[in-house]
Amino acid sequence: MAYLAEGVAGLRSVPALLDRNAKEFGDAPAYREKEFGIWQSWTWAEAKDEIEALALGLLNLGVNPGDHVAIIGRNRPTLYWSMVAAQMCGAVPVPLYQDAVAEEMEYVLGHCGARFVIAADQEQVDKVIEIQEDLHQFEHMIYVDPRGMRKYDHTRLHEYSHVQAQGRAAYDEFIKELERRKAALDYDSTCVMLYTSGTTGKPKGVVLSNRNIIESGKASAEFDNLKRGDEVLAYLPMAWVGDFIFSIGQAYWTGFCVNCPESAETLLTDLREIAPSYYFAPPRIFETQLTQIMIRMEDASPTKQRMFKYFMDHARKVGPAILDGKEVSFGDRMKYALGEFLVYGPLKNAMGFSKVRVGYTAGEAIGPEIFDFYRSLGINLKQLYGQTEASVFITVQPDGEVRSDTVGVPAPGVELRIAENGEVFYRSPGVFVEYYNNPESTAGTKDAEGWVATGDAGFIEESSGHLRIIDRAKDVGQMADGSLFAPKYVENKLKFFPNILEAVVFGNGKDRCTAFINIDLTAVGNWAERNNIAYASYQELAQHPQVIETVRAHVEEVNASVAEDEMLSGCQVHRFLILHKELDADDGEMTRTRKVKRKVIAEKYADLLTALYDGSDTVYTETEVTYEDGRKGKIKATLTLCDAKVAPVSPRAVAAE
Repeated sequence: MAYLAEGVAGLRSVPALLDRNAKEFGDAPAYREKEFGIWQSWTWAEAKDEIEALALGLLNLGVNPGDHVAIIGRNRPTLYWSMVAAQMCGAVPVPLYQDAVAEEMEYVLGHCGARFVIAADQEQVDKVIEIQEDLHQFEHMIYVDPRGMRKYDHTRLHEYSHVQAQGRAAYDEFIKELERRKAALDYDSTCVMLYTSGTTGKPKGVVLSNRNIIESGKASAEFDNLKRGDEVLAYLPMAWVGDFIFSIGQAYWTGFCVNCPESAETLLTDLREIAPSYYFAPPRIFETQLTQIMIRMEDASPTKQRMFKYFMDHARKVGPAILDGKEVSFGDRMKYALGEFLVYGPLKNAMGFSKVRVGYTAGEAIGPEIFDFYRSLGINLKQLYGQTEASVFITVQPDGEVRSDTVGVPAPGVELRIAENGEVFYRSPGVFVEYYNNPESTAGTKDAEGWVATGDAGFIEESSGHLRIIDRAKDVGQMADGSLFAPKYVENKLKFFPNILEAVVFGNGKDRCTAFINIDLTAVGNWAERNNIAYASYQELAQHPQVIETVRAHVEEVNASVAEDEMLSGCQVHRFLILHKELDADDGEMTRTRKVKRKVIAEKYADLLTALYDGSDTVYTETEVTYEDGRKGKIKATLTLCDAKVAPVSPRAVAAE
């Protein structure tokens, strides 16, 4: 391919892209960060100066080519600079999830053998200090925020700004060595190592090369016509491959600006202030925003509620067609324009989506109703299907071919094939090099020809060429009567309701499906407040009779929808219970990217699952939980088990069977 030769000849590493950006458009904004309520900005030239100073400081500390440099913290320009500075030195950046507990960090730091750690603040420093005696390769830690650090032992602890100052002071001593290491980087040099979420076992270190990142960033940027003037909000975990591609790969290829919010608490305010033109969020974010909208509308005046319903009904009817440039009558366009003025525009502005030109969601399947809601507002929200091992992109949705029931066509440069058992395979320039120190897993995932097993079951539509994902291949099974069991399909429908935060459906090999459900405390708590219903805890609210009846109605509505599906009509939920606690990554029930660990949950709550199938009306249970400060405790509860009406299977579905 032509772009491959271009990359090899010139822009063959992320530091090389930085040099180009600083030279060709050095005055353009590269990074913004909000701190103490004020946005600060750095140009590409200024960013290069900051990164180079840190790289020289790292050389002064003894960073060698091939060393692993762990980076821990929330999205900050200093930490993005740390990743590129490590690359300049020939080292490998290894970002970690900032909310990981010390034990989780210990595994990753020990597995990669990190000699150096760059941490955002005292909280992250304390986690590493707690486990440092078991990290035999660990030598130095650098911290960005000096607050609370004055009385620490600084024998192996260094302030970020001091490392930069030492680097600038040693410029003449180390600049030639730094330039030599940068020149030695090529397309096959390791760009980053990212750890998988560990849904089925210990996380694996995914080694991604400059070829993987640059080719994926370039091809995807060209696919969506991303330009230097675009703005992106960097708020998702830096350890996640999506953030790395958007905030490093695409940002350095196109030269657009990466904006870092002040905190998770100010995210929505910062989103509105930046109004990004390019935006990504997992389904959970879109679900949460929709829940907040519905809560606010429930508190609105009757007049506003009627106006909202009237124009949203019209938006659902014609909005997606207008967005895709299809024919819509003049009268419908005028009514939609009025709705834009009265409802859609103010709503998009309140969410920070007023300037979004390209929006993506991925990671989990998004409920079709949620997806269609945003597109009906005129937001160009699309789905992509990807993996860490693919440098994100496997399939994407072209403009004008966006649908809620597919994940699009192969991304530029990607080949797809479906195995006999329905598993999806791909290969592309973005395919990872290897799993670090794990040749067995590498061989089990990627074959000699470069085909990678996704672990997902799906099929390619003959008419459109779009890929449809059914579920994780390991989760797809059969009911006792031989009908297809695909739990994620039902779970996504359940999570559309603002009252339902999470759902886990069981039924493989059984004669019927059952479900665990988490209520959304924000949405249900707001309902309780408006109805003067007092409650002392999540557990008490979850078991309130009116809450149970509301959830039962949601389950039965989903059953009616599932009954119409040709392949999955047997997946209706017959019985369910509302869990007495929220599923939590700290309790090992979810990954840090909020993916449910279905097997762990089935084993941990085996008593509850048994009760759902043996006809019990209630069940007593005790569950160990982890508090925010790391202490362990137990929650005791008696849960109500509920039956749900099952809808008759549609004639079309019966005929298909």
